[in-house]
Amino acid sequence: MRTRVAAALALVLVAGACSETTEDGPSVDQRRTATGVIATDPKDSLGPAPEVPGAAKGGTFTIIREVKISHLDPQRVYSFAGLMNAPLYARTLTTWKDDGKGNLTLVGDLAQTPGTNVDGGCKVWEFKVKDGVKFEDGRPITAKEIAYGIARSFDPDLTGGPTYVQEWLADTADYDTEWDFKANRSTLPPGLRTPDDRTVRFEFAKAHCDLPFALSLPASAPLPPDKDTGVNLDNQPFSSGPYKITKHTPGVELVLERNEHWDPATDPVRHQYPDRFVWTFGPDPDAGANRVIADNGPDQSALAFNGVPSALVSQVTNNAALKERSIISPTPTAWRLTINTQRVTDLSVRQALNYAIDRDGFIKSIGGETVASPITTLMPPATIGYQKYDAYPAGPNGNPDKARELLAGKAPELVLGVGDDAVERGTQLKGNLEKAGFKITVKTIPADAKLDETKKKDNPWDLYLDSWAADWPSGASILPVLFDGRSIKAEGNSNTSYLDDDAINGEFDRVLAMDPAAQAPEWAKLDERIMKELAPAVPMYVEVAYYLHGSKAGGVFVSSVFGYPAFVDAFVRQ
Repeated sequence: MRTRVAAALALVLVAGACSETTEDGPSVDQRRTATGVIATDPKDSLGPAPEVPGAAKGGTFTIIREVKISHLDPQRVYSFAGLMNAPLYARTLTTWKDDGKGNLTLVGDLAQTPGTNVDGGCKVWEFKVKDGVKFEDGRPITAKEIAYGIARSFDPDLTGGPTYVQEWLADTADYDTEWDFKANRSTLPPGLRTPDDRTVRFEFAKAHCDLPFALSLPASAPLPPDKDTGVNLDNQPFSSGPYKITKHTPGVELVLERNEHWDPATDPVRHQYPDRFVWTFGPDPDAGANRVIADNGPDQSALAFNGVPSALVSQVTNNAALKERSIISPTPTAWRLTINTQRVTDLSVRQALNYAIDRDGFIKSIGGETVASPITTLMPPATIGYQKYDAYPAGPNGNPDKARELLAGKAPELVLGVGDDAVERGTQLKGNLEKAGFKITVKTIPADAKLDETKKKDNPWDLYLDSWAADWPSGASILPVLFDGRSIKAEGNSNTSYLDDDAINGEFDRVLAMDPAAQAPEWAKLDERIMKELAPAVPMYVEVAYYLHGSKAGGVFVSSVFGYPAFVDAFVRQ
């Protein structure tokens, strides 16, 4: 597994999901955790999706965003905006039923169920395709088009998308050299089969129990070979969902209108309430939010996708009418102060860092509770099976005395690397940690190079801020990715703590071989064990999403999977 390219790379936080508001401003539900199951009854994967209270058909739903969506081609979609937009026009083998409150059920989307583990060992999976699913031109969607969509993701020209399934099929990270899509367009990659028009079969060399989760990403969307325009599919994807793209001016406007061949009886999650969705690109976050605040004309049924900027937080939270039109909640994107364990080898020093940290002070310095919510675990509360614990209980402001006790008279000299656009964050951490007896030298890194530089094994920093946004809400897409030492290489590491512990690595193998439903409590136990025994990081906070919509925009909730606004229930109030 690898870092999702959309994971937040800088301390620029915007908002999103449901919570209460109070007279003092928005209240973030810091106690909310995710609950998730995999549907076993085929009825759970049937449509139509339950009606949304108050929803009506008709109207145009507008989404205001500063920059264009990086990719529309489903096999290349991997940004947050792309992941929220794709379900409108691209159906996948599996998908999530999501109530926006952390309650998740993985169901079949194009598939009748979330898959059959044929051999019981997660090496052979089959998915049966539903009857009645169609493309935008009315032709039926079969196993052949689904398999072709997956096969084209092997094309090295189609960069940007996830690579889980390709790597699992090829049994190597060099999947595009293992199987040449361009030379074999009329066949399928090894391990991918379509025994008949209703069956997609995966055969892996190793167990991959997370396959049903991975297939919920847009990369499993179908495509007829005759509609494959290669890199140009980014301009005009071919729809399998409730909407189809009817106009696209890159960087200016994207218009989606109803696909008359979409059958709600086959779809367990989507609706088709608005006549059209219009993405309008260009306004910066302040301008987009101010348009929604003004609530005029088409902006009455609009959402500002860039969130509520810090300069407008006070105006929004102190206006009762605007509070009613705002959405706020913690997200799955978690930040930690990463400790480079190659350089900070003394466990007591790493534990002292955990006792020393003043989370409350740090969160206030970056904008307060509309920006961040504190955590003490490696996995965010949005992870299925999450269990709250605090391995180093020091209160919201830290315990410098306990940290000094662990340091036993030592004054460790540590280098803190920060992006040159986040110097004030470094200053805050330096002051905090030095109160506990550390000597901190802050070194700046060019912001656009920080991610790449900290991913180098021999980087020169002891500490740096990192974030992680999982591709699905399982510990499998968090803990092994961030802490399996066997994945460490010279550059491009996700394990930026450079932790390599044989016992923990073995635990990763043990849990990954389990059925996904059985994995959840094991990841929670392993989370706590890693922190107590190895302390490779200081968990800091999860990003908080904070959005504003017009008075006629309804049905928007923040995705419990990705932490950004979902539009499958959206409607325009009539």
